[in-house]
Amino acid sequence: MKQSTVNFSTYARLVVAFLLLLAGRQSAAQAPAAPLCIGETFTLPSKILGETRRLNVYLPPVYRDSATVRLPVLYMPDGGLAEDFLHVAGLVQVLVGNGTMRPFILVGIENTQRRRDLTGPTTNAEDKKIAPRVGGSAAFRQFIRRELMPAVRQRYRTTAETALVGESLAGLFTVETLVLEPDLFDTYLAFDPSLWWNNGQLVQQAASVLPAYRGPAKTVYLATSSQGDTAATRRLAGLLPGVARRPITAYYEPMPAETHATIYHPAALRGFRRVLQPLARPAAK
Repeated sequence: MKQSTVNFSTYARLVVAFLLLLAGRQSAAQAPAAPLCIGETFTLPSKILGETRRLNVYLPPVYRDSATVRLPVLYMPDGGLAEDFLHVAGLVQVLVGNGTMRPFILVGIENTQRRRDLTGPTTNAEDKKIAPRVGGSAAFRQFIRRELMPAVRQRYRTTAETALVGESLAGLFTVETLVLEPDLFDTYLAFDPSLWWNNGQLVQQAASVLPAYRGPAKTVYLATSSQGDTAATRRLAGLLPGVARRPITAYYEPMPAETHATIYHPAALRGFRRVLQPLARPAAK
């Protein structure tokens, strides 16, 4: 009888332990999930565009950990959560963390009518078929200059340095901004830019317009995939350094292993490391 009692007692304790474990697992499964925060978002009513735009913002830890530090700003069209913001924010986080890129505030501009905002005027009938409205890049650029940038400077501690990054039509917009309003940003990164737009006139325009530029030096990073307009992009990269009165440093990297669908992430990785790298410290005296 004594042996049986011990066995029953041991069995009972095991049953109780199992029930407690099961109850704990059920409680954990039923516990409410906490939000996962990767940045900030705000809306900005635009008189220029006649609509309200959503902006998504990533702030590096060095900004969040200080009450005084000021950072440059990297602006990106196609900056919605369902667009390119998340993976570009992840790149900024990783590259800043491993010391191969200096910290930037990332501002993603979420699209409403992408093909309207990111394209300039065109005389090509096929171009005009891609959307009900095209050719609105000048207004979109004015929105950035006159409404978005002041709002960002008011909300965040920024330096005067700015950069613009985009792929495909956003790459076209990036190059067009360099050509038509080069003073708007300090650094321009364009991947697979749609330079075929308007019969490829933008590269020719760069050769005729930029010689009049007399502003500060600029840096440009260009990359193309196996499906990109490599000839036009290579030509643009070749003419930029000698076309303006002030220096324009241009880098061009063909990436034949990538397609138009895959180029953004690897090109941004290499581009950020190349043109947004940490500044060299002055030598000790």
